Amino acid sequence: MSASTVLIVDDERTLARAVKAFLIEAGYEAEVAGDAEQALGMLETLRPDVVFSDMRLPGMDGLELLKRIREFDAGIPVVIMTAHGTIEGAVEAVKLGAFDYLKKPVDLEELKLLADRAKETTQLRQELSYYRRQAARDIPMAGVVGRSPSFLAVLDQARQIAALEETPPVLISGETGTGKGLIARTIHAGSTRASKPFIEVNCTALPGTLMESELFGHERGAFTDAKESRMGLFEAGEGGFLFLDEVGDIELALQGKLLKAVEERTVRRVGGTRDRQIDVRILSATNRDLERAAQQGLFRSDLYFRLAVIILHLPPLRERGDDVLILAEEFLNRFNAKYGKRVRRLDPGAHDLLLGYPWPGNVRELSHVIERAVLWSQGDTLDLQHLALSRTGNGEAASAAARPAEAKSQPASLLPPAGTDLERWEKTLIEQALRDCDGNQTKAAARLGITRDTLRYRLKKHGLG
Repeated sequence: MSASTVLIVDDERTLARAVKAFLIEAGYEAEVAGDAEQALGMLETLRPDVVFSDMRLPGMDGLELLKRIREFDAGIPVVIMTAHGTIEGAVEAVKLGAFDYLKKPVDLEELKLLADRAKETTQLRQELSYYRRQAARDIPMAGVVGRSPSFLAVLDQARQIAALEETPPVLISGETGTGKGLIARTIHAGSTRASKPFIEVNCTALPGTLMESELFGHERGAFTDAKESRMGLFEAGEGGFLFLDEVGDIELALQGKLLKAVEERTVRRVGGTRDRQIDVRILSATNRDLERAAQQGLFRSDLYFRLAVIILHLPPLRERGDDVLILAEEFLNRFNAKYGKRVRRLDPGAHDLLLGYPWPGNVRELSHVIERAVLWSQGDTLDLQHLALSRTGNGEAASAAARPAEAKSQPASLLPPAGTDLERWEKTLIEQALRDCDGNQTKAAARLGITRDTLRYRLKKHGLG
């Protein structure tokens, strides 16, 4: 676990030194300030995780110090220490935002319990905030489904990795849409850290400057919009897993700092002056040949070898045989439930088409195809028209939506069934484009052939943004 920093503010030097020594023995980092002014001067560099302050201090008292700390960073828990005669003031401090109060003479075990509770409360609050923004994503994937030998071999390796007490860095490679994130979650779910966070980072979504702050956190004032200190995803994943999706897209300038975090298990926030210990396991994924990129100087070779202690390669869907039909049935059941449909089966012709199509978008593309088909179905059977896929003359399957020139000879395959609500059709196309582009509105607009402003208007129109 990372060591939290405690600031003890008390003019009774003997007591303060005793508390400091006790907390250091208990695994904390601790510093002492003799008065409120000194404590305020230490906030910027020390960045304490918890503050214990006496109520009665020379000069500025504990209540005023509490107010000033909350102005500096409202997320820092402050525990007021008070003698029996000033209990009323301690209660007032709690009303003003103090985390708790502690009676003097101080019981060191009670003090440690308060420090532990303050640390846990802070970590859970910040962890929940990051988890909701980063990990609560609607991933269009079924569960771990498949029977092909190549897929089962990868799944077996993932389970063996999950059983390790000390999980080494794992690099999951494979084409886009093969389910790399699903394998990462399988490792997390099967590990002893399953109850701890699984933090997913989309390395293609942010430029390097923002990615640095996202991964490592920042201190207040580190840049223009840094109005308060914030932990990064490495800290938010404490005790769990950090999954770097498409790690090959991280800018070279940031890779050195990432290497240090992985090797030394420490991070330094942007604008910070001290390193923080972290306890997080690293999983990463890529659709690129990172070894070749490292040889070409496009990716740091030392970072590649550090991330690729174990490599799992996911086969593309076109090499998984009948897994296509197994996954199609799984998606059929899922989207029946989602849209309240009762589609029972696939037309035999649809079976052949699904098996013959090359699936350049892999499992993710299959998910979208089945979702769209279920959405527009009007009976209990999905047929070729609903799938909106077609074949070329040489037997190779092709997507009607992806090949507009070919679609001119088969215009019906591009249209929804008769009687379809046009507004709903437009909303579905926009949702699909955003999923295909991982939420990137600029790319989605280009995919749809409209401007970004037009897309924003239609997002607002359909209640999507």
